[in-house]
Amino acid sequence: MNFRLFWVLSAIFLTLSCAALRDSVNTSPGLRWWLFSNFGAAKVCPEMLKRGAPLKLFEGGNTIGRYFPERCQTQVNDAAQTVTLQFGGSGYAWTPIAGRIQFAADAAIEYRMDFNLTKDATYVWAKPNRILSGPTFQVQAVENTLVDWATRTPVGYLANTFGNQIVSSKLAEGFTVVHTDTGDDFTLGFLAPPARPKKPFDTGYGERFVYANETIDVQANQVDFLGPFDVVEDGQALFLRMIGRGPAVDVLLIRRGTGDLWRRGLQLGAPLGPPPEAPVTGFGLQPGTEVRQKLPLPQGQYYVVIDHSSVAGLINPPFNLLGALGASVATVSCAVELGEADASF
Repeated sequence: MNFRLFWVLSAIFLTLSCAALRDSVNTSPGLRWWLFSNFGAAKVCPEMLKRGAPLKLFEGGNTIGRYFPERCQTQVNDAAQTVTLQFGGSGYAWTPIAGRIQFAADAAIEYRMDFNLTKDATYVWAKPNRILSGPTFQVQAVENTLVDWATRTPVGYLANTFGNQIVSSKLAEGFTVVHTDTGDDFTLGFLAPPARPKKPFDTGYGERFVYANETIDVQANQVDFLGPFDVVEDGQALFLRMIGRGPAVDVLLIRRGTGDLWRRGLQLGAPLGPPPEAPVTGFGLQPGTEVRQKLPLPQGQYYVVIDHSSVAGLINPPFNLLGALGASVATVSCAVELGEADASF
């Protein structure tokens, strides 16, 4: 009986292009749960741990920080058809006056998982059912020492509350993953077919895998870490497409080990300085001009770092007295894709 069930399910996966079979899966909650709990739940943590997640102050806003999950585990409850996700990590976000805030956050959330098969995409949803614990939020370091002192007083409650709003609001929204032949798109909240996450660039053509596609605000004397991104095998390249507004910035390619050391040092309160190892490569991004760069790389993991400071790259941003209030923000729309090194852009 188990062998026959396995054969039937294998046939479904091999012939998902058939509309009748897609409808059969879509109209059977029990079958969808069986498929997800056995084939999808185990992939949640590995996917979550791959890359940092962008943080935004409001829906549709620009990225102002990152959260990097560092530990994760799932628990499947077949009776309730839920998945509990327990995870923790660290990150950073920029705020006026306080500057760069480094934090750690942990949470356990119960999700009801579901998915829908369409003609050209698979939609996977994590719909929050309840928050089991947290999120616990701990400020590790604050750039402005006066505000750092304030976080140890009742006044610091405001800073902690703001940080909790960034993290807890995003965790509580759940997520949607849209899987297609060109890659996986991730967005917070529920997204119904045929809608796709909004992006600053039109990508998805050819055989390239889309890793990131977002718009970022990088404040003066700050850096932002995109990734890390996998170059799965030799003979591949990262394809970068960028356009900036505001001051010019440096774009640096950093090996993951180097990037982790650099990022974690900043998150523990170290002053901004050059990376522990020279970048693999880099280039300047002038405002108003779209730049396309194909970077052939050996197998490995890499960060793309947007540097709006005078300590890492070659561009020295001009001093602005109001920089601490966000007056010198550099806004960068960027897409990062993985493809064959011999492919044209």
